[in-house]
Amino acid sequence: MPADPYETARQAQRRAVIRRQRPPRRSGPTAGRTGAAGDEPPAGSPTQRQGHEAEVRAARHLQARGVRILANNLRCRAGEIDLAARAGDLLLFIEVRERRNPSFGGAAASVNRAKQARLIRAAHHFLPRLVRLHFGGAAPACRFDVVAFDTDQPHWIRDAFRA
Repeated sequence: MPADPYETARQAQRRAVIRRQRPPRRSGPTAGRTGAAGDEPPAGSPTQRQGHEAEVRAARHLQARGVRILANNLRCRAGEIDLAARAGDLLLFIEVRERRNPSFGGAAASVNRAKQARLIRAAHHFLPRLVRLHFGGAAPACRFDVVAFDTDQPHWIRDAFRA
């Protein structure tokens, strides 16, 4: 029997805390991979890997058309922005969708009102930081775009919805 039961309990609690500790989560515009998309290997489920590959293809498609990718996979409690980009003086928030089966309306139709509301809330969260880092503090005009993959070819829908 241990000499001090309280000390035994404290040691057990310390061990439990250490086991539960996780690496700190990254947040903000630097949380996502910036610059060229796809620098890190995809992880997660097959569906998550498929989504990551679609984001990489969408980023390459946009870069080939003169769009500069500022950040990707920006996550906050409100939602996630797949790609944040700059086209001239515009700040673009881009949702990437891919659907193999068009039975339910396809990739573009999957960005419904609920998803749009989450994207708008997430954009409000990241807007001040993106403006400060990439626009010198002067608030630019913003636009919500969708890059939809119903087949292997991307379909870029500019100004897909408004806040």
